[in-house]
Amino acid sequence: MEIASRAAGSLGPMKTIGPSASKPTFAELLSECVTSAVHLEMHDRHLTTDPAFLAWKAGQPHEEDTEPYRVFRALVSDTVARGVVARRARIVSEPVSDYVRWEHSLTEPHNIAAEELVRWLPRERASALALPGNPFWVFDGRLVRFSIFDGDGALVGHQFTEEPAIVEFCTSAFETVWGRATDHADYCISTD
Repeated sequence: MEIASRAAGSLGPMKTIGPSASKPTFAELLSECVTSAVHLEMHDRHLTTDPAFLAWKAGQPHEEDTEPYRVFRALVSDTVARGVVARRARIVSEPVSDYVRWEHSLTEPHNIAAEELVRWLPRERASALALPGNPFWVFDGRLVRFSIFDGDGALVGHQFTEEPAIVEFCTSAFETVWGRATDHADYCISTD
């Protein structure tokens, strides 16, 4: 994985890259995937300045099938068509936040439509789990990309590593969450 090697770089096992720095894109990372791409989300709100979310929250008409969503679906669909298994697990507080309620409403037409497998785990069932401090993707069980958010949920950068112990830790954390989580089709959000 040439891109993975570029991401890990020579700054040791973890390299932080801010939003304006040169880094492999999500599309590049997925395009090099051969077997699996897994994503663990652990936040109740992020990217809360998304215009579609703000319109939904205000009860205003909004387009949920914007160009970025179409690009994501096509990218994941193409990846799955190559035989890569794409899975996403979400750890959420209950009752869920407005953001998670909106995210849940988008999962079927967005993630599931792209053939990504999605499961949900109530945070109270994750208390005894050893989990990394930030959400992450693991590509082919060899590269981790952590997403770093500020306190308001804005993306500030990524960290990349191929350090075997970190990759193993993240993979194990994901699999543990996946094993306890409920499939999207069976998960009913709790709002009160």
